Amino acid sequence: MVEELGKLLSPERVLSGEAVARAYDCDAYTVDRSKPTCVVLPLDTAEVAAVVRWCVAHSVPFTPRGAGTGLSGGAMPALGGVVISTKKLNKVLQIDIENRMLKAQAGIANKRISDAVAEFGLHFAPDPSSQTVSTLGGNIAENSGGPHTLKYGVTTQHILSVTMVDPLGEVLEIGSLVPGAPGYDLLGLIVGGEGTLGVVTEAWVKLTPVPAAVRTALASFRTIRDATECVAAIIASGVIPAALEMMDKGVLRAVTAAFKLDYPAEADALLLIEVDAKPVSERNAAIPRPPDTDSDPNAVSPKRPTPNETVEKELSHVIAICNAHHAISIDMAQNEAERQKLWVARKKAIGAMGRLAPSIVTHDGVIPRSRLPEMLDFVYAVAEKHKIGVANIFHAGDGNLHPCFYFDDRDPKQVEAVIEAGEEIIKRCISLGGSVSGEHGIGVEKSDLLTLMFTPDDLRMQAMCKQIFNDGMLCNPCKVLPNQKGCVEHKKRWRGVGW
Repeated sequence: MVEELGKLLSPERVLSGEAVARAYDCDAYTVDRSKPTCVVLPLDTAEVAAVVRWCVAHSVPFTPRGAGTGLSGGAMPALGGVVISTKKLNKVLQIDIENRMLKAQAGIANKRISDAVAEFGLHFAPDPSSQTVSTLGGNIAENSGGPHTLKYGVTTQHILSVTMVDPLGEVLEIGSLVPGAPGYDLLGLIVGGEGTLGVVTEAWVKLTPVPAAVRTALASFRTIRDATECVAAIIASGVIPAALEMMDKGVLRAVTAAFKLDYPAEADALLLIEVDAKPVSERNAAIPRPPDTDSDPNAVSPKRPTPNETVEKELSHVIAICNAHHAISIDMAQNEAERQKLWVARKKAIGAMGRLAPSIVTHDGVIPRSRLPEMLDFVYAVAEKHKIGVANIFHAGDGNLHPCFYFDDRDPKQVEAVIEAGEEIIKRCISLGGSVSGEHGIGVEKSDLLTLMFTPDDLRMQAMCKQIFNDGMLCNPCKVLPNQKGCVEHKKRWRGVGW
């Protein structure tokens, strides 16, 4: 295999051996592992297609992989075979500033797209927390979110078209540079398809103007309920912040120990709130005049507020709601340096939690925002019942929970407690009208939990959609859909992500 694939590419771009197998046997979901036979590093779409055709001809499974930051095992080579790494597919191919579009290869890091167009006042809006390393192809596979997707949407809202090598090695162009083009939305199947429908190699993405004004505040609350009820009130008021993130006392304890940050000792929760405004050119070209002004050339149109005036008004509105929900303190950034400092707790929290325990799993359930107070009460009650630690850091604005259980995985009883606690939480999310996942994907981690959310007919329809592109078991096998024939049984899985 290594020799023949080396002829297709070049020998130095086909990796094999024990060290390679260990490095590529999982993604950031480290619970399930499966070793590949080799890893290939193609340079372009044609080379990816050649590798796929070789794998099909020899009945060898193949799995696409970006940076490996996925959190549900989507890049794990479940049946071994070949890992198709997009590491070298990392170029910006075309920039169209006039139409606010950019074409890039799938292996480019998310943040590099924004860096490439920063001088034009544009950026790529999706911002997963791992955006400095996570790749465009991985974002597309998982339909990634991030703190600012509350206002700007997840990845699917920012992808125009993709170039994809299908599971037989044919190159497909799917989507359109014209938003809302007619025809079935096949692109909507691929974004979020977790690499089960083919290997995305290139994509045209939408570019979004950088906000003309941004204000960031950090509000402290004495109780979790005050903070969660404040979240619901902010959204209900009609204000949609650019970001609305929540952290509880467990998270604060970790980041305080790690970075010597200072928060009110009596605070059980923080809300990180960011509001922004579009550049003037992005807002309505003109505010319509009153009906009678057409006949009055001297009539004056209402004055349009500036971006700074808009964000100050929204921030004042949000602060008033925080105060009404008993905020202990509210810190407001006065410049970019202070803004970045306020974001430290959110950006650094997961890494800092290693100070609490040697092992952490984080979940990815979704609930309606209005049910946050009771859901958080339930999370703490479940952790107490199972005698395990829990900390919460999550996208409160869109109800995307990330309860983090911290424990010692050398103790089988603690591992079992984490499994049981996680299942209880996901079941409660579903019973409240939510979902098993908001942005981490299904992969191998949650495939068996889909039966709690979907009926057999629902899952059969999804399998039919998959078969349109992938009617076999070679392209990223054993992912997303439960009970696929031919898949090996992996070890009993934690219902969460191993860090």
